[in-house]
Amino acid sequence: MQAFTQLTATVAPMDRANVDTDMIIPKQFLKSIQRSGFGPNLFDELRYLDEGQPGMDNSQRPLNPDFILNQARYQGAQILLARKNFGCGSSREHAPWALLDAGFRCVIAPSFADIFFNNCFKNGILPIVLPEAQVDQLFQEVEAQVGYQLSIDLEHQSIRTPTGTEFTFEVDGFRRYCLLNGLDDIGLTLQEADAIRAYEAQRSQVTPWLFQ
Repeated sequence: MQAFTQLTATVAPMDRANVDTDMIIPKQFLKSIQRSGFGPNLFDELRYLDEGQPGMDNSQRPLNPDFILNQARYQGAQILLARKNFGCGSSREHAPWALLDAGFRCVIAPSFADIFFNNCFKNGILPIVLPEAQVDQLFQEVEAQVGYQLSIDLEHQSIRTPTGTEFTFEVDGFRRYCLLNGLDDIGLTLQEADAIRAYEAQRSQVTPWLFQ
C-alpha cells in the first residue's frame, strides 16, 4: 500500500449529501476482485449520459458536461470534498478502490459511513472529518478559485488552504501509523514474518503431520 505522508493537490467538490457506494461504483461493475481498473467507472451514473455496462469502451461514451470530474478545472484532482454521510450504503470495498484508481488520495467530509471510512484506511486513502462550518468554507473557496489546492500533512494532522488558514483534524493513532508507513493488513502481518516462521518451525517439530 502506498504511504500517505503529505499531499498538496487540487480539490474537486462533490456538493451532495448521502453519496452511497452504489453511486461511487455501481453494482454492475463489481465483477472483479482486482483493485485496479475501476477508476473509469467512478460515479458512472453521474459521469456519463448513457448507462454503463462492464466491458464498454468508456472513451467512446458521452460525458455529462455538468459533472465535476468532467470539468477541466478539476482534472487531476486528488482530494475530494464531500458532504455528510459520504460512502453510505453497501459495504463494498470496490468504492475506495475506484476512488484510488481515479487518483484520489483523500476525502474530506463532515461525516462518513463507518465501513467505508474503515475501508479507506485499509487502501491508502485518508478520510478526514471536519466540522460542517469548515467544510462549507472550503466549498465556497473551491468554487471561487480555479485550481484551488489544499496541503495536507498527516503527521501533524493539519490542512492548509492557499490563504494560509490551517485546520486540524483527528486520526486514530494506529490508523495514522499504518498510513504513514504504507501498511495494510498484509503489510502488518509481514512485519511479524520472523516470529511466524519461528512458530511454524516449532510446530512442525511438535505436530509434523500437519506439515506433510
